[in-house]
Amino acid sequence: MTNILDDYALMSPLRHINNWLKLAIVFFGLLVGVSSTSPIAPLFIALCMSFATVVLGRTPLKFYLKLLLAPAGFALTGVIIIAFFSGSGQELFSFKLAGYPLAVTADGLELALLVLSRSLSGMCCLYFLALTTPMIELFAVLRASRLPESLIELSMLIYRYIFVFLDMVLCIKYAQTVRLGYSNFRRSLNSIAMLGSTLFIRSWEQGDKLFLAMNSRCYDGKMTLFEVHRPVRAVELLLTSAYFLSALALFYFTKNISII
Repeated sequence: MTNILDDYALMSPLRHINNWLKLAIVFFGLLVGVSSTSPIAPLFIALCMSFATVVLGRTPLKFYLKLLLAPAGFALTGVIIIAFFSGSGQELFSFKLAGYPLAVTADGLELALLVLSRSLSGMCCLYFLALTTPMIELFAVLRASRLPESLIELSMLIYRYIFVFLDMVLCIKYAQTVRLGYSNFRRSLNSIAMLGSTLFIRSWEQGDKLFLAMNSRCYDGKMTLFEVHRPVRAVELLLTSAYFLSALALFYFTKNISII
């Protein structure tokens, strides 16, 4: 429960950068990465975002790589399928699996690399935002952008109680484990069923307690958020402009380049 993203965001030096500037950087990276027709520009964006997160934001490299492993696994699965079952052109290599011929063509491999680079750039952009900006500040930005109040309130409550229920699950599971609740398969099934039912009841009780506590404090459907106004410094604007121009230049000059 200690290595959550908000812990690293609160300790990051980039936390003190203007939130709107960070959102602009992230949206720019997502837009250029998805729009690129060559893997070069998305890979450049992924490298820049990773450098900013790890070096400038001081996120531990080992933890950052662990975060990338889970979504990268899903991306690699899709990339392998794309490489073998899409595209045409020159056949690079082929083999038979259970009597069924499989082949990778130049166009299929090119498309697979493009999808992989786009996925990496998107993941790195979102992790940059998550590891440098606390959620409470993001909620303040969402409120300033005139999104519906009910959506923001529900998002805040959901985010808060994810960790409350996760802590509850860990406590219950630990209690079951020390009582040999997972010593065999049958006991494991019973323990999981008991954990799920107990969590449902506890969630219901916590919801009632929250409702009573908020009403007793004159809750009127709007929570107060503290928004910090940070000016954009000249150095930050210069580095952001250089990043934007470099990414746009790569996007333009590599749009017709084939790497296969």
